[in-house]
Amino acid sequence: MPEKNPPIDAGVRIGHVHLKVANLQRALDFYVGVLGFELVQRYGTQAAFISAGGYHHHLGLNTWESLGGTPPPPGTTGLYHTAILYPTRAALADALRRLVKAGIPLDGASDHGVSEALYLHDPDHNGVELYWDRPKEQWPRTPAGELSMVTAPLDLKALLAEK
Repeated sequence: MPEKNPPIDAGVRIGHVHLKVANLQRALDFYVGVLGFELVQRYGTQAAFISAGGYHHHLGLNTWESLGGTPPPPGTTGLYHTAILYPTRAALADALRRLVKAGIPLDGASDHGVSEALYLHDPDHNGVELYWDRPKEQWPRTPAGELSMVTAPLDLKALLAEK
């Protein structure tokens, strides 16, 4: 058995995700038009970089290997979903209102104790999770102090009522 390495630096973050899409404009219509990301830079009809809050890019979208393509069939490996973290429950509620207004269906909605999450697919059938984290001191724990995540139904009506 190989020697165990020390844990990764706690300051490490996922900087961005780059997705293959079949149609760049359709992907931009979803991520910018519905979810509200900002277009940072576009490379003609083949690629675009989008962000929230002025970052250089959170998501890259490209058709370099996927123009006109179809999603991978079930039973294959690949990205399960991209999780987009919202800063507050109110911001997540805004995302839900945007989806409802655009007529985009959810695949699921869960309360995980540590977070509340909406699950859906983008137009290229890439999995998308929209979520917010509860404050760390509210996370459920076992009597021994271990994290105790759950999967319970999320009350969407209560979320929509959030201001």
